[in-house]
Amino acid sequence: MFGRSRSWVGGGHGKSSRNIHSLDHLKYLYHVLTKNTTVTEQNRNLLVETIRSITEILIWGDQNDSSVFDFFLEKNMFVFFLNILRQKSGRYVCVQLLQTLNILFENISHETSLYYLLSNNYVNSIIVHKFDFSDEEIMAYYISFLKTLSLKLNNHTVHFFYNEVSNCHVAHLRGELAGQSPIFFPGGLLSVYKALMCSLFPDFHSNTLALACLKFF
Repeated sequence: MFGRSRSWVGGGHGKSSRNIHSLDHLKYLYHVLTKNTTVTEQNRNLLVETIRSITEILIWGDQNDSSVFDFFLEKNMFVFFLNILRQKSGRYVCVQLLQTLNILFENISHETSLYYLLSNNYVNSIIVHKFDFSDEEIMAYYISFLKTLSLKLNNHTVHFFYNEVSNCHVAHLRGELAGQSPIFFPGGLLSVYKALMCSLFPDFHSNTLALACLKFF
């Protein structure tokens, strides 16, 4: 299911990388997003391809041109991703968005780029979004996304998942996962990830990834 990840980065669009991987092309894609703020049957594929292309440019910019991230942050472009997700535009869009985000965070290597992406709490909003976990594909991509994020945790990035006002990042994991009432878990990304795993796999306490992350909380 996840075999598309690395080979997808780099395109194969039939255009020169100079045209596709550039700040100018990112500006054009921003224009596309501003003209298509509501997801419809007619623009659904366009928006999915636009988000994929933006992700490609961000991954390229991470290695080649920091102005790409400057523009992405200046125009608050992550909010478009979140707005598309919140419109409940169907499983296809949801799966594609989760897959694209997973590819993005998997391939970002510079911490400054990671700080850009984690700022403004948009990633936390995606983490606590009410996904349809009865759909196995959505659930699989969501788990993969959380795993990718958890592998990016270190002493510098962990504070992006921490709510300084309430002394914790309170994440709401819906009770239908475990057939119980809604539960609130402190501690941010790790707690959501661990709670989800515990709901799905009773022996999650042995998961070494969770144990490795505990030192940050």
